Amino acid sequence: MKTWLKFLLITLIIGIPAFALGPIIWTPSPDIKPTASQMPFFIFLSAIEALLFGFGIAVIIYGWKLVKKVPLQSKNRTLAAFVSLEWLLVSWWPHDNLHIHNGMNAQGLLYIDYIFHVTIIIASLILVHYFFYAIKEKYK
Repeated sequence: MKTWLKFLLITLIIGIPAFALGPIIWTPSPDIKPTASQMPFFIFLSAIEALLFGFGIAVIIYGWKLVKKVPLQSKNRTLAAFVSLEWLLVSWWPHDNLHIHNGMNAQGLLYIDYIFHVTIIIASLILVHYFFYAIKEKYK
């Protein structure tokens, strides 16, 4: 089976149940009442995030094999970049579902945004560092 097809299957096998389970795991807050015209946009966003979560799991499954092959001198940097990349892929699904569950509770919003936004910022900085390191190593 081709790799892209394996990625697609894992994305769907994980992403579809994630989409269905999101509102069950994180019951929507009664504070949030989207209009009928807003609802398709929320559903679309939720579907994309659940599929991205499934894709992230596929990247973990197939990417980990590649990370294990990295030479020891680059292992820590590569592992940090891999974990950062994974966080950027899989964190949207719980992030938005927690927002929906939390509603307008300001303290909860602070916790959610610090947990997710700060870690996404850190992951982005790690990936920038890794990008420049990889380019420098490749073309020195």
